[in-house]
Amino acid sequence: MCDAAIADAAIPDAVLAWYDRHRRVLPWRAPPGAAADPYAVWLSEIMLQQTTVAAVKSYFSAFLARWPNVDALARAPAEEVMRQWAGLGYYSRARNLHACAKTVSAKFGGQFPDEEAALRALPGLGPYTAAAVAAIAFCRKAAVVDGNVERVLSRLYAIEAPPPAGKRLIYARAEALTPAERPGDYAQAMMDLGATICTPKSPACAICPLNGACAAFRIGDPARFPVKAAKPERPLRRGAAFYVARPDGAVLVRTRPPKGLLGGMTEIPGSPWTEDFDEAGAPRHAPVEARYRRLARPVEHSFTHFALQLSVYVGEAGANMPAPDGCRWAAADLENEALPTLMRKLVSAARRREFGGDL
Repeated sequence: MCDAAIADAAIPDAVLAWYDRHRRVLPWRAPPGAAADPYAVWLSEIMLQQTTVAAVKSYFSAFLARWPNVDALARAPAEEVMRQWAGLGYYSRARNLHACAKTVSAKFGGQFPDEEAALRALPGLGPYTAAAVAAIAFCRKAAVVDGNVERVLSRLYAIEAPPPAGKRLIYARAEALTPAERPGDYAQAMMDLGATICTPKSPACAICPLNGACAAFRIGDPARFPVKAAKPERPLRRGAAFYVARPDGAVLVRTRPPKGLLGGMTEIPGSPWTEDFDEAGAPRHAPVEARYRRLARPVEHSFTHFALQLSVYVGEAGANMPAPDGCRWAAADLENEALPTLMRKLVSAARRREFGGDL
């Protein structure tokens, strides 16, 4: 017990010493010795939820260039925020981002609260994000556990329990290890360690600063951790989408409801997505009367909880055809539309016009 306690006490210092030599340079990260910008920390943490660093970098820079502070973001129209977010996925984050900016601007004078509990009360800030902002932006002692940190700690202590019990054990270890001094640097150090050394596959244990304390390293099987719960099979949903264009190239689109999956984003009109979709009934979902031709292959996309296949029907509208209720004609380039990745796939497929049949 004494040896384990000594090892635990030495972990934060070992991690911080490694971080001071090997920290990643990231656009939202303050340089050594400089104070972190709470707005940049918050913005990056929202974007990084379930998204890779590589994917976030360009979006973060674009957001910061367009809206350099929380007040500017709060004043932006919601549809502009959604357009800027388009392609990054998990679009409820963009809605919460805008709602949070408006709350911070209106209720806190454009200054983020510096306590973890107050941060958790803001739109879109769950336990992890609130802890990360509190620690990194305000140097508060808060246990920050993302996927990288979870992997490091599960291996360090060879935690055998699957979720949810395993996650509770990991969080308890994180709370016990988080130091009062430099908690933000420690949180980022643990993230960097998981991202660059303690990777999901083929971890670089030989150069890890914690290999002397790591139980998974001692038993020779670090890749076994973290233990995952069995994944339920994702259901397949199907539906139809109708890509309709006028002679001038304008495309018929509509905006999805503000809440729910892809809320507030632009979509190509189509049917509901169901597990029992009847292809023969697709015509009744066509937004306008036209001669439609079906693409040879459906467009496929994966969401967190289900897989999707959309049959795509391409139709040509007359030059003066009015848009039906709930739809509108968008410019051919669709640049001003908040198209999610699924709809970008669909538009690209429709424009290739590899047909397989008529409607």
